[in-house]
Amino acid sequence: MTHALASLIAASALVAGALPAQAADYPAKPIRIVVPYAAGGSTDALARMIGEQLGKRLGQAAIVENKPGASEQIAITSVTKAAPDGYTILLSTLSGLAVNPGLYGARLPYDPQKDLTPVLLAATVPSVVVVHPSLPVKTMAELGSHLKANPGKISYASAGNGTPSHLGMEYYKKANGVDPVHVPYKGGAPALQEVMGGQVQLMMALVPEAMPMVRSGRLRALAVTSPKRLPAHPEVPTVAESGGKDFDMTFWYAFMAPAGTPAEIVGKLNRTIDAILQDKDLRARMAEMSLDVAGGAPARVTELIRSDSARWKKVIDEAGIRVD
Repeated sequence: MTHALASLIAASALVAGALPAQAADYPAKPIRIVVPYAAGGSTDALARMIGEQLGKRLGQAAIVENKPGASEQIAITSVTKAAPDGYTILLSTLSGLAVNPGLYGARLPYDPQKDLTPVLLAATVPSVVVVHPSLPVKTMAELGSHLKANPGKISYASAGNGTPSHLGMEYYKKANGVDPVHVPYKGGAPALQEVMGGQVQLMMALVPEAMPMVRSGRLRALAVTSPKRLPAHPEVPTVAESGGKDFDMTFWYAFMAPAGTPAEIVGKLNRTIDAILQDKDLRARMAEMSLDVAGGAPARVTELIRSDSARWKKVIDEAGIRVD
């Protein structure tokens, strides 16, 4: 055996043996949790709640870094380019991981199924159908009848083209044979403001964003898009209970790591965050936000990305949704 070959074999053995040792020592420095939205929203709040506990359990700080913009593309792309060592992770959502591929196609600068490694499904949250109080409807059945009687006269707001509030309504329109006019805004907050002001009459909004306005009487809630009523808002029926055709519009949040992150590190993150999600105080805080605790194996995220990507691409294609 030549000296060069012997050196190569020795180096390979060192590299092969480094991964378990690296995972055993992990983490040896702070972890960055990249969030694709500005501070103050539900994704940011969830990342900070979990990050605080993650830092305590792993003995290193977990620092939230907000990188909003471009429908999550800025944040996600930055994580796909980060070193796959477990020190940069992502808390992304249905939008960035399952909607964007069908919405942007070849223009999307990342492939969530190839460029990222699932860590854990953190939480899910339904939407709620809300209307301006002046609209003469109190149930989904009445809404359907009103829309059919007033074709093209009723408008609905969304947080922007391709957002869950847009896709959910397009899904509802097709299932119920109605055609309210879409009015997109730059975010959920301005969209809800316009519904409260009566400029548009209807919106399918995330529960944590809309329910404070419902409680204040500025909006009327017709139904939640979850299979069961929400413990935090038991007075609001499900779509099916309210006389509409049942459908599921569930928004979700998942932790991801760069592709190539060692399985031992992914496993350690998965087990630690899964244990954090069992914390009684954390679960109570999440319940106040109507966030449903998820957890489980990374494979759960893999399947959800696959199934929801196919589902929402069908909605996008059938509705002819395009983004500039």
